[in-house]
Amino acid sequence: MKEQTKGLLYGAAASSSYGTNPLFALPLYAARIDTNSVLFYRYALAVLIYGIWLKLVKKTSLKLEKNEVLPLFFLGILFSLSSLTLFGAFKYIDAGIACTILFIYPALVALIMAIFFKEKLTKTIVGSIILISIGIILLYKNGGGAGLNLHGVLIVLSSALLYAVYMVGVKTIKSIKDMGSEKMSFYVMLFGLFVYIINLKFCTQLQMLNRPILWVYAFGLALLPTIISIETINIAIKLIGSTKTAILGALEPLTAVFFGVVVFHEHLSFRIVVGILFVLFGVMQIVLHKQKA
Repeated sequence: MKEQTKGLLYGAAASSSYGTNPLFALPLYAARIDTNSVLFYRYALAVLIYGIWLKLVKKTSLKLEKNEVLPLFFLGILFSLSSLTLFGAFKYIDAGIACTILFIYPALVALIMAIFFKEKLTKTIVGSIILISIGIILLYKNGGGAGLNLHGVLIVLSSALLYAVYMVGVKTIKSIKDMGSEKMSFYVMLFGLFVYIINLKFCTQLQMLNRPILWVYAFGLALLPTIISIETINIAIKLIGSTKTAILGALEPLTAVFFGVVVFHEHLSFRIVVGILFVLFGVMQIVLHKQKA
């Protein structure tokens, strides 16, 4: 198989696997497991499995320099807070809609780089942000009370902003921007665990998974949208580059929408479809523009 084809398949696998977050999280919510407990299990199991995989199978060095610890801790907290707000939004708006709005983070990265790092904000990026904004407005009233939806939209927008700040940190912090992605992902998840440990009062409020099926969902959450997504996206970037991999990222919200509609019977109207297309097209324009620049 040609490297290009293999890279496209890995990129598609990375995005679609990340889009399975609702597939495992929503059944845990249905069993009345709270958000912090769900994410604690996701991160703890992922750190354990991924650490063993990196150390014993891939023989990856996990040694840290002193100047890497604090930046990684900061990034881990940002990454975890982004997860916490995204998963929190699942309780207020459809998971597919939440994952679509999260996908606007490249536009927020462009804005942050323009405001704080003096990168040029071109007409293409401004036009893309307008398209994305129209898309979010179309997604806004997707059923239920307007206030409820507004709350959910604001939560997921904060998730996208936190993830954008995380991405800017990865790009700009000197001590870690050249670090291997696997090692960085491991420590980001490890340090990110502190958010849930503290929120759960040092795990004294951690809810136990008292049925085997709940452990299946927890392991699914740690494996598919976490470890498999990380591994496949790393391979895809090496084979086809970051731009094509980012474009394939559109499969992430589409996968979440698919499972939301098919498995959880979330509402899908013509207006929502148009809103999703506006968001995806706007983000694609930014990704392609960055590549040309």
